[in-house]
Amino acid sequence: MNERPRFFAWFRMVPLLAMGVILALSLGVDLVPASVMRSTLYPVHHNVALEDSAARQGVDPYLAAAVIKCESNWNEDVQSSAGAVGLMQLMPDTAETIAGLGFVNTSLYSPSDLTDPETNIEYGCAYLRYLGMQLSNRDEVIAAYNAGPGKVRDWLSGTSSGIVSDAIDYPETRFYLQRVNDAYEHYQELYPNGFSEG
Repeated sequence: MNERPRFFAWFRMVPLLAMGVILALSLGVDLVPASVMRSTLYPVHHNVALEDSAARQGVDPYLAAAVIKCESNWNEDVQSSAGAVGLMQLMPDTAETIAGLGFVNTSLYSPSDLTDPETNIEYGCAYLRYLGMQLSNRDEVIAAYNAGPGKVRDWLSGTSSGIVSDAIDYPETRFYLQRVNDAYEHYQELYPNGFSEG
């Protein structure tokens, strides 16, 4: 008879212990030096190409870095089963469209060379610019990078709030928006003076 109350008393402690572990891990991440966070969780490679392309295209370099982090985790050799290529996981058709619109100097950056990191970054930044010209804010651009601008316009037309995050019905895009925004905030915090410092 005494064993049952003791078991239930122990069992009630499990959620408290779990919360304690989560709290300790959260505090631990905050205590990690910025240099360690930069080198392990939020690195930046090809920082000169990234800053140059972002400046040329008039896009936020932190957004471009966050997209790269979430699309490829800075693996320039990755290719998706759908055919998306490189750091910013661009579809070749998208690159051709961007080139045809004149957003990229094709004599310097061929749309057929998306495996080259600098070319991939240039087209990715140009695509972010293209999306930014059609949409109203960063969340809409991020959602469109994942699901396409047409889908974002459909979502916006179906919501009274006018806030894309309220209307996204693709779980993948909802999660993608959250991840890119989280990475964006970390890049701003870890590289307050731009990527040339890291």
